[in-house]
Amino acid sequence: MPLLGELSALLTAFLWSVTSMLFAAATIRIGSVQLNVSRQLIAIIILSMLIFPFQIEYSLSGSQIFYLAISGLFGLAFGDSFLFKAYQQIGARVSMLIMSSAPIISAILAYFILNEIIYIWGIVGMLITIGGIALVVLERKESNSSTKKFNYLGIFFGFLGAAGQGVALIFAKLAFNEGSINGLVATIVRLISSIIILLPITLLFGKFKNPVKVFKSDTKALSLTIGGSIAGPVLGITFSLIAIANAKVGIAATIMGTVPVIMLPLVKYFYKEELSWRAILGALITVAGVAILFLR
Repeated sequence: MPLLGELSALLTAFLWSVTSMLFAAATIRIGSVQLNVSRQLIAIIILSMLIFPFQIEYSLSGSQIFYLAISGLFGLAFGDSFLFKAYQQIGARVSMLIMSSAPIISAILAYFILNEIIYIWGIVGMLITIGGIALVVLERKESNSSTKKFNYLGIFFGFLGAAGQGVALIFAKLAFNEGSINGLVATIVRLISSIIILLPITLLFGKFKNPVKVFKSDTKALSLTIGGSIAGPVLGITFSLIAIANAKVGIAATIMGTVPVIMLPLVKYFYKEELSWRAILGALITVAGVAILFLR
């Protein structure tokens, strides 16, 4: 199908925008750790109900499983954990804007890991993107309707989340370079590898509570988590992997990097948040910088 990768990347950006709104609300109600583990468990159950009954081909080589497992650890266990912490500190809009720097991190890592050379336009793209992010996150003025204040710790968490996603993108591409993989299968491998590490650790330190009791006492959190899990870990991650497999990583990453722009009308409509021209300009500059970096 022509433009399958590009269309999948655009759909991914929309799904991640919706997911970030739902998960940002859920973290306030049940906490970031509870949400991260719960949404992965829910996603694994949903994907299992799709893969096995419909007999989707799930045979993978040992190296593909390894690369996808590492991708899941960095992207889902590490990256998303810090992303959810950022949600709590600085809200969904600024968190996702910072996350748009993940392609830049991927480019730097690709230079060292995949021997991809960064030319002058790549450097220009990095500087423009960082400038766009700084334009928004350094804007301390908050609207009266905003519940999130400027927070250096939240900014730091956001960049750790972006770093995790950047590394995850590299390993996911390595897996697809080995051969064809169904997107749903790739997604569930990443999720299982993440939950195998995340669940025991959270249980050991008492950070993950019985989800039945948690959601029974807060049905609103349950609906937010299920909705976000379907839009994000199930559909969003799957379409992102389809995008990477069927388009150049740079083009796919650029389109998926439009999340901050897509989110602007969403926060305006749902949260009634007043968006300054500075915030809008910063988001547009960020996406433009990513575009220069990967479409040079």
